[in-house]
Amino acid sequence: MKIKALVSEERITLPELRAALLAVEAERRDAGDEMSYELRKSIEHANLLTKSTAENAVALVNELVKLEKMKPEIASRIASIMPRTRDELRAIYAKERFTLTAEELDEILDLVMAHF
Repeated sequence: MKIKALVSEERITLPELRAALLAVEAERRDAGDEMSYELRKSIEHANLLTKSTAENAVALVNELVKLEKMKPEIASRIASIMPRTRDELRAIYAKERFTLTAEELDEILDLVMAHF
């Protein structure tokens, strides 16, 4: 498939992507169309890595964005990965020019656990 133009761009989490892919899969099945290899693999990948529902992921992103030192990109990444330990969370922040205190890490992890 060739893409001719970019219509819009929006950041979504992995659970939201999974929901969108499942909707495309349902449409294709209802229409009797065959799913491409890429679509099947994308759905398989999303099913394997998704750890929460799309609604929980959106709610988590909305709460994370309210925190200090939180960018929307990082909030989306956290909601997609759903880290459980400080080390996993530090890996997400590895490219940033600042470090988080233990209290800040714990606050983020508490939010993640509340939305699991």
